[in-house]
Amino acid sequence: MQNNTDIQNRLQWSLLSLRVTIFIVMFVWTLDKFVNPAHGMAIFEKFYGIGGVPEMAVYVMGALQLALVLAFLAGLAKKYTYGLIFILHGGSTLSSFPQYLDAFNHLLFIAAWPMWGACFALFLLRDADTKFAIGK
Repeated sequence: MQNNTDIQNRLQWSLLSLRVTIFIVMFVWTLDKFVNPAHGMAIFEKFYGIGGVPEMAVYVMGALQLALVLAFLAGLAKKYTYGLIFILHGGSTLSSFPQYLDAFNHLLFIAAWPMWGACFALFLLRDADTKFAIGK
């Protein structure tokens, strides 16, 4: 039988792995706004129906997103940063709904669902996520 300390330790490592891997995805999406702002503009038009987004707006959103994902990685203000990550990823997941109807031609889009579940789990268990977190 496992003791509570062992279970707590495994939980902390598990939550850290969720935080780091979610960060990796969100960080790459953030960098894309700086490396290829035209791609960000196209995403806003195709998935959110917002055309004509200026390049500067993509840079500003990228800067705000960068601050958010770094705070998320650090485990700061977990209620807000984990919640915002969950909401942002959820919006992205739901806005891609037409791709799910043609799943075999958009297989990578399916990966958004378990990641959204991971975001939700991390949000619910945020108080237990203390391994290498600044905001314990």
